[in-house]
Amino acid sequence: MTFLYVHQWCSQVATFGAALLDYSILTMSIAPVDVHEAQVEFALERGLPAMIGVLGTYRLPYPSRSFDLAHCSRCLVKWADYDGLYLMEVDRVIRPGGYLVLSGPPIGWRFSYKGWQRTAEDLEKEQIVLEDQARRLCWKKIAEQGPIAVWQKPTNHIHCAKKLKAWKSPHFCAGNDSDSAWYKELQPCITPLPNVKKVRHTSGGLLEKWPKRLNVAPPRIASSRSAASALRTFDEDNQLWKRRVQHYGRVLGSLSKGGYRNVIDMNAGLGGFAAALSSYPLWVMNVVPFDSEDNSLGAIYERGLIGTYMNWCEAFSTYPRTYDLIHADGIFSIYMKKCEILDILFEIYRVLRPHGAVIVRDHVDVVVKVKDLMENMGWNPTLSHSEVGPHHPEKVLFVDNLKSM
Repeated sequence: MTFLYVHQWCSQVATFGAALLDYSILTMSIAPVDVHEAQVEFALERGLPAMIGVLGTYRLPYPSRSFDLAHCSRCLVKWADYDGLYLMEVDRVIRPGGYLVLSGPPIGWRFSYKGWQRTAEDLEKEQIVLEDQARRLCWKKIAEQGPIAVWQKPTNHIHCAKKLKAWKSPHFCAGNDSDSAWYKELQPCITPLPNVKKVRHTSGGLLEKWPKRLNVAPPRIASSRSAASALRTFDEDNQLWKRRVQHYGRVLGSLSKGGYRNVIDMNAGLGGFAAALSSYPLWVMNVVPFDSEDNSLGAIYERGLIGTYMNWCEAFSTYPRTYDLIHADGIFSIYMKKCEILDILFEIYRVLRPHGAVIVRDHVDVVVKVKDLMENMGWNPTLSHSEVGPHHPEKVLFVDNLKSM
């Protein structure tokens, strides 16, 4: 399962995610830049997934139907403002049948309004507005006890579509860009769920339980127009990355021994690299370039993994020195004509921890250029054949700063 932990202004970011690790639940914590607390930095230093992020003008950098649950504890998001715009964005990224858990203002106002230094009347009004907005999203409130309230998103929009016809607002979003989230402005509309034939069916298909879902073709692949070909590609990709990770392990001896905890895959594809590492004591931030022809991030989330969209000509949403291992598969070939290779290398240098490692996999011509630039940066890269052998044009570049200690 994957959870979204929205932490807008609280000092204990990722404590929820840390508590869920024992349950094999991976949590993505987000918080804004905070010079006083550096919440995201603290989370990553603990070895927990986190990103700099905020509910504001643009969509969160995740596809629709990504998370099983969104949790907001004292995050102070103004849910009732802007006609429920932020609730609509959370609704977009929650899976059918998923949950929103709120703890903090205005929930529990009867007991806490004095401590929050707000009037009971103001908080009661805010919760009434919040409840109405949730109802218009067709969410069902399933519990409220003390300072915690829980809503559930419907498994499909059959009943919701009928209700929206009777209400003036909100309405379903038009178009097919529900997964588009890179500098995409928030829209005051409900992201429609995939159509189903019967009320008891779940939009988008049911997911397998963890850990089976990791290696079973996710619904977005299994239900594609060319399903047979896509399924075959998925299985082949899984086997390919198992072989590649075995090869990496022979070069980076610390890979399977806890030497690396926070990992970035800069061009994640179907998430095969992360899946092949699932038995190792680490987690992977699967990054999909925002303009990729195959927008695979939704399928990655359906596998029970986490990730984000990204433009590698820009800075990644994290603090310096927060990742132990950075994997770049074909990324320099992709961005060769979009921005300078050196700028991407500088960003890798900024994000990588002092004793971290880098793996670059690309065409030999590109790898040689990257190797020269790395040496000019003071790194000591090692050029290696891929697992295929010396006659294949694809080569692998390793930077192992642990070995150079």
